[in-house]
Amino acid sequence: MRLRLVCVGQKMPDWVSQGYQEYARRMPPELPLELAEIAMAHRGKNPDIARLVQREGEAVLAATGRTDRLIALEVGGRPWSTEKLAQQLEHWQQDGRDVSFLVGGPDGLADICRERADQQWSLSPLTLPHPLVRIVLAEQLYRAWSITRNHPYHRA
Repeated sequence: MRLRLVCVGQKMPDWVSQGYQEYARRMPPELPLELAEIAMAHRGKNPDIARLVQREGEAVLAATGRTDRLIALEVGGRPWSTEKLAQQLEHWQQDGRDVSFLVGGPDGLADICRERADQQWSLSPLTLPHPLVRIVLAEQLYRAWSITRNHPYHRA
């Protein structure tokens, strides 16, 4: 099973790339964490934001596997504790399908992504900067895995 983080936005600052890679590299070989970056649609003068977000959403969905379980990261989604995420991770592993986490750009995630998602998850009621979401999600996935394997990281 693969975990895929599909994010709108490219050219992240070094601290974002380094933070994400730190946790992605810690994931075990049987549960790799991959990053798919989707180019943000150009926002010229007087952009049609709805149309641009729709285009980004189509690109996000195109970056997922046809049979993937889709998890939309949404402020209005269900909040999960780390322990609940660990339970979800075990369930997803038993299911066997790859899991794609969908993260929108600064204008949010397209409706088509939310509609196609199997679940909507809220990392926080706070609005987090999209680059930071990559790091928080990677760390929490690693922490959830550590719980399922009784690894000392979670207790540190």
